[in-house]
Amino acid sequence: MGRVQASYSFATSWTTPAPVQELADVVLDLEHYPDWWPQVRAVAKLGPDTARVLCRSALPYTLDLVLDAVSRELPVLEVAVSGDLDGWVRWRMTETPEGTHTEFTQEVSVSGALALASYAARPLLRWNHHRMMDACQRGLVSRVS
Repeated sequence: MGRVQASYSFATSWTTPAPVQELADVVLDLEHYPDWWPQVRAVAKLGPDTARVLCRSALPYTLDLVLDAVSRELPVLEVAVSGDLDGWVRWRMTETPEGTHTEFTQEVSVSGALALASYAARPLLRWNHHRMMDACQRGLVSRVS
């Protein structure tokens, strides 16, 4: 029997009233995510471009992730994701008259119990992710204000 897998694609965008570089500096500073992003519960630096991140949104499940920097150069910041999720996350940041327009995209797959849960709970898991990203947006605004 093959390994059960489920894939997810997420995309959202928003504008933050701050300069691009200031916002990028916050996004690149993984160790301080718990200071402004409530769903990021803990971060441990594993190397210059690698961190272990524990995330938990509204559902009673904590994701254990390893993030590896792929690009630290604007306009695209990207990390490879492994652990409970496998894939990538990109932050595309462009300057606008209002501040910085951010396009957040994520392509990940899950396996095992989380993949099985995806069959019945996909809308709930997407809602959970949406709540996390809303908090990210609010946290970024408060961090750079």
